[in-house]
Order: sequence, then structure tokens, then C-alpha cells
Amino acid sequence: MKIEEAIKQKTPFKTPQQRLMVNLLFTNNWLQGEMKNFLKEFDITIQQYNILRILRGANKPISTSIIRKRMIDKMSDTTRLISRLQKKSWVTKVTCTKDKRLVDILITQAGLALLQKIDLKTSSIDNLLNQLSEKEINELNILLDKLRG
Repeated sequence: MKIEEAIKQKTPFKTPQQRLMVNLLFTNNWLQGEMKNFLKEFDITIQQYNILRILRGANKPISTSIIRKRMIDKMSDTTRLISRLQKKSWVTKVTCTKDKRLVDILITQAGLALLQKIDLKTSSIDNLLNQLSEKEINELNILLDKLRG
């Protein structure tokens, strides 16, 4: 569906750049909505999921500042999110080996198990992109990387 149809716009965009900007923002919101619905089953938010994936990828305890730098949503309150993950026993805080005044965050076995359950069902999220061929997906990834510079 064309973006003009999706947002019910009757007049053309002034420039292709404006059309692209609206299209990217609209598509981002659509994808986030789909992701939220998908993650509801697991009682986890997109931001919490992002933190767990960061911790799994790090494969060692890391600081909240490192987590914050790696997050997709830079506006997230990392400390609050980690507290919620800790209450669910998906992460734990450990004393930093380099500076005893600081704490690092480590994903727990329960957190890893949750990610494994989510991984088994991610094909339903991947299916959102079935309208694109593998070549188109690769091209779009290249273009988005280029756009961000």
C-alpha cells in the first residue's frame, strides 16, 4: 500500500524527500506496533527485549552506560528498565571488577531461556517482511545504513 493511501493524503508530497521521511516514520511505527503485539505473549517490552539481546550478545557483564549506548531507543530509561528485568529475574547486578563502586549487568539463565523461547517464534515477525525478496532486504539494509552515514 502506498504511503498516501495509508495516511489518506489527497495532495502530493512537496518533495520525494518529504515522502520518504513520512514513509520511514509511518513504517517504523507500524513495525513497532507489530513487535509490541508479538512480545506481549512473553510479557516483555521492546526496550526490555533490546537490553536482553544486548546482554546476550555481550556474553559477559556490562555497565548500564554501555547498554545505553547500544540501545536502539536512546530515550529509554535504562536504569528503570534494568530494575524491571531484575524483578523478573532475567538479569542480575554484579560488582564491577575494575571499579568496586560500580555495578555491571548480566543476563541470567532465565533471561537466556526467555530469549530462546522468543527466538523460536521470531519467524512470525520475520514474516512481516515477506513482501520483500532477500535481495530487496539486503538492498534496503544497505540504503538505510547509507542514510545514517
